[in-house]
Amino acid sequence: MKQFLRFYGAPIAIVLLGLLVAFLFMAPPPPKKVVIAGGAAGGAYAATAESYAKALREQGVEVEILTTAGSVDNLAKIKAKQADIGIIQTGLAADFGSEGVRSLGAAFYEPLWVFHRADAATVELQDIAGRRVAIGPEGSGVRALATLLLTEAGVTPDTYTASPLAGQAAATALKAGEVDVALVVSGPTTNWIADLIADRNVALLSMREAHALARRHPYLDEVTLYRGVIDLAAILPKDDVTLIAPAAQIAVREDLHPAIQSLLIEAAFREHAGGSLLADPGRFPTAELSDIAISEEAQRYYKNGPSFLRRIFPYSVANFFERAWVLAIPLITLLIPLIRAAPPLYRWRIRRKIYVWYNNLRELEAAGRAAETAEDRTEVRAKLADLQAETGNVEVPVSYTDDLYRLRAHIRFVAELVDKLSAQERHARI
Repeated sequence: MKQFLRFYGAPIAIVLLGLLVAFLFMAPPPPKKVVIAGGAAGGAYAATAESYAKALREQGVEVEILTTAGSVDNLAKIKAKQADIGIIQTGLAADFGSEGVRSLGAAFYEPLWVFHRADAATVELQDIAGRRVAIGPEGSGVRALATLLLTEAGVTPDTYTASPLAGQAAATALKAGEVDVALVVSGPTTNWIADLIADRNVALLSMREAHALARRHPYLDEVTLYRGVIDLAAILPKDDVTLIAPAAQIAVREDLHPAIQSLLIEAAFREHAGGSLLADPGRFPTAELSDIAISEEAQRYYKNGPSFLRRIFPYSVANFFERAWVLAIPLITLLIPLIRAAPPLYRWRIRRKIYVWYNNLRELEAAGRAAETAEDRTEVRAKLADLQAETGNVEVPVSYTDDLYRLRAHIRFVAELVDKLSAQERHARI
């Protein structure tokens, strides 16, 4: 080990210094805390946010979940940098903008349900004209989507009475007869969706225009709610129902660290890839339905899957190596010549020390020859003894032993010369 350090100690020290300097320029680590804009308490968005938060926390990331009014509020919070992540309904970007926001892909279907009083014949969207309609509050995702589809069907806002109710409140108002139609956006497992389907006084519109709407709007998809899929024992629904569905997409700040993005996509695959009541296995997550630009990290992930390092190492280790790999080329470039230079450098260091001793020896020889008194020669002789002792304690490789022993012999030669001069002076005095 001592021999190894003599050879390579200097190159290793230079490389370590280079690493220290390089770390200063390395890409920053992922944040220790992120904020997720979830949705209304008890809703599908809130449940999804909790699922993603659990996945992040398992990797040591602190997560705060905000309760919000829904998609539009989530989008606004991400744009305002009040949240890093949010669940957002597809189709909103055109109306509300997506500057500073990127999508990691759609995660699950969130159909538009058109429930109506069973005693009011409703077979197509045009039949909604003239009725009291729960369409969601101003600025909500459900209101934006419902208004768009109704307007395209020729049912303009001035032809019906709009109510700002949404979700559970809209379902309650429909059952109570306070509204004639409720247009709501929600997942199929929500309790009040099953409750409305089971209510004999309420009917669910099967949207025959769903295929046409999906062709007109890429962020929408035609889905089928199969007979009995909600409750097989009660056969709910009684028949297959065609629905038009936007999707819930994972939106993030465009500057969110790629490592956090990868963790979110991994969580989305674990949560949604197995399929649902409306989607076949493998349908989600997907980049197909997003109306917000897909992030570069998400594009790479959908194309290649998890990174090579992520498949091998835990998140924290893989993330460090992924940030540090860019330093490998300059460090290797630095290391190779240093390794090659180590033996010559070591030889130079050994020989330089010997040459320094030779300089000292030459000075002592000159001092010994020039000494005029016995005391001066005694002092020179003592210094030569010290030099002899110093060189005697030095360890050098075998290949340099001849240089060292030659130096010791020369020290002895000068010592004998000084002794001879001293003896001559003594004889001269006699």
